[in-house]
Amino acid sequence: MQSKQMAKSKPGPATQRYLDIAEIRDDLVIMKDGTVRGVLMVSSINFALKSVDEQEATIQAYMSFLNSLEYPIQIVIQSRKMNIDAYLESLNEQYKKSVNDLLRAQILDYRNFVQELVSLGEIMQKRFYVVVPYDPISNKKKNFFSRLSEAISPVAAAKLSNKQMKDRLDQLGRRLEMTAGQLESMGLQVARLDTQSLIELYYTAYNPDLFEDQKLDDISKIRTD
Repeated sequence: MQSKQMAKSKPGPATQRYLDIAEIRDDLVIMKDGTVRGVLMVSSINFALKSVDEQEATIQAYMSFLNSLEYPIQIVIQSRKMNIDAYLESLNEQYKKSVNDLLRAQILDYRNFVQELVSLGEIMQKRFYVVVPYDPISNKKKNFFSRLSEAISPVAAAKLSNKQMKDRLDQLGRRLEMTAGQLESMGLQVARLDTQSLIELYYTAYNPDLFEDQKLDDISKIRTD
């Protein structure tokens, strides 16, 4: 009887139903409410190694950056186990190409040492992101009713017209350029995530245990109907 009940049980709702993300394309994240997000990857600086004057200058630049913002941003710090597969593969290539037996032995010992160090030490890698949103209701250039109708539509993300999509791309692009410029003025390196990088970012955020074993394919090689 229990087996029959289990056989007749229907699968639960898909995980996507509980996510706020409707789609990721054109180097941006489209939310279910029609708003969009762009993500910048930002480098870090060793604040402790700077002189007192450099620290003061960095603090002042960061204060100016925050005071100049006319829209909210989100600063995300992601910690993940360091992936050295590419580095180990390069060592393997050097091992195969080397004709010196002593050098080959040293490369092999070094490779094993690095692999054991990372696996036993649980060395983590930190990445820093700045999420920049665009909400039509916050666009002061449009009248109130136009902004409100674009924001409260329950199927806004699914029925965005080409004109609406272009408007969001342009507005968000300006915000990202301005934010990146202000961050670079503090001595930071900034890069905007493309579609592939955005998918990998959210995939690792929602599937931290699966990312290392189930790698994502290049989206250009994926066929969709």
